[in-house]
Amino acid sequence: MVFLASLRAYRRFFVVAWHFLPLLLSYARDRNRFFIFGRSRQVDSKTRIERADTLLESLLTLGPTFIKLGQLLSTRPDILPPEYVEELSKLQDEVPPAEWERARKVLESEIGPVEEKFAEFDTEAISGASLGQVYAAQINGEKVAVKVRRPGIEDLVEADLRVIRWSLPILMRFIGQGRAFSLENLADEFARTIREEMDYGREASMLREIRSNFEDEDGIAIPRVIDSHSGSRVLTMKYIGGTKINRVDELDDKNIDRHELAVTLQRAYLQMIIEDGVFHADPHPGNLAVKDDGTIVFYDFGMSGRADEFIQRKIVDFYIAVANQDIDGILDALIEMGTLSPEADRATMGKVMELAIEDARGEDIETYRVQQIVEQVEDTIYEFPLRLPSNLALVLRVATVVEGVCVTLDPEFDFISVATEYLTEEGYREESIKQYVSETGDQLQASAQSIIRTPPKLERTLDRIDRDDFYARVSIEDDNDVFDLLAKRLIYGILLAFGGLTTAVLYAAEAVPAAGISGAISLFVVGLLYRSFRKRKGIRTTPQFTRQNLRDRRGGK
Repeated sequence: MVFLASLRAYRRFFVVAWHFLPLLLSYARDRNRFFIFGRSRQVDSKTRIERADTLLESLLTLGPTFIKLGQLLSTRPDILPPEYVEELSKLQDEVPPAEWERARKVLESEIGPVEEKFAEFDTEAISGASLGQVYAAQINGEKVAVKVRRPGIEDLVEADLRVIRWSLPILMRFIGQGRAFSLENLADEFARTIREEMDYGREASMLREIRSNFEDEDGIAIPRVIDSHSGSRVLTMKYIGGTKINRVDELDDKNIDRHELAVTLQRAYLQMIIEDGVFHADPHPGNLAVKDDGTIVFYDFGMSGRADEFIQRKIVDFYIAVANQDIDGILDALIEMGTLSPEADRATMGKVMELAIEDARGEDIETYRVQQIVEQVEDTIYEFPLRLPSNLALVLRVATVVEGVCVTLDPEFDFISVATEYLTEEGYREESIKQYVSETGDQLQASAQSIIRTPPKLERTLDRIDRDDFYARVSIEDDNDVFDLLAKRLIYGILLAFGGLTTAVLYAAEAVPAAGISGAISLFVVGLLYRSFRKRKGIRTTPQFTRQNLRDRRGGK
């Protein structure tokens, strides 16, 4: 059995390599002028879009595991350029369902014979996804939805996870060191995430928890789990019908207020992320429906996540800073969350944030949208290779997808005003003001104490200077090894001068072989010296944003 699993993994490895190796070679060629060596280069957005489209087609061809991998990559702007992230966000988890007879074996091995367990069962799947498929049925007159894990998916996923692990050392050679760390962490995260999503017992648990958090909310409906007909590979829920949330014409025909729908949806996700700490993480239109009375229905909790208290606090700080146009507050929140490197140039990042807000806000301060800000931050994250906490990456994806759904419902939807109103109602802004007043008071107290302590210290220092008893210690930080580089160049220069003189003397003395050896050594030193001047340290970037290209990108979309 183990041998067959390994054999399948080896076969998949060659199939995956066949699809990805040309793309990796192109990516390596894009990063260096001379393929593997030489100075790096910048490629235009059109080339990146072409590469991303090729990657998308490869992921679709390789099947369920890689579709899921692409969806996860679409949440990681610290690994891929923005063009790739945008293209992969188009991946829909919709594939043709497996044959009923194969799915029936999975269903019956988990909960028992279909005829005994269900009064009615429609063998035509109402939806198919990469990891499972859904059927309509009835239990005691109640309509239910039965989610069945795709037959044979476990073996395929495990084989593909092996392939991904085997492929990592190869991928590391084609990407930068900063992204290599993120990619390695992503592989571990993906293995954990896809196994969790295949575990319908976990999904049922998350569904129950989120449903209990919205029991008193009239505008939100979450299906109830039928425990007697559920297991690790089968999940049976009460069926709740509705109109797909992005079918705005049908919603208008039913006289449903789309603006109120957008507000309800946004507030629901703010509650899940900020208050409850557990959230539905796949809010694309296929997983959201609207009942005739305007109630929003949530489907498919396979992709769900948790936000710890620290991340919740920082998200609140971020929202408040955006609402107050506090650029320093925005940067501080991003740095503390781990989204932005503490080593990043704050002045440059501040200008990026100011430009994003200025371009989006228009004349009214409340008209800008957080999605545009997040997009600009994502672009910058790629240029400064950083590491995103996995749950934070999921939160960023949820925020952008939800905002997109809200704008589909109401093109004038103001995300920030809704978030600000929510934070004010829940007391977060008041707490922020109290915290600011408290911190200001502490700073004033510290300043007063400093004023009292400074004169005596100053007098003692002046007395020591007067007695010639004052010493200063100076240490120079050289994180970029500038002094080391200068020392090497100086040594190379001395060796080159000495070698040139020695070669000339030996040649004049007609010791040609010795002169040749000395000349060869001198040429080698010339190469080392040239290389030291060609070497580049640090992160070199080109400006990602100008007012013009921001408008071009928006127009292109």
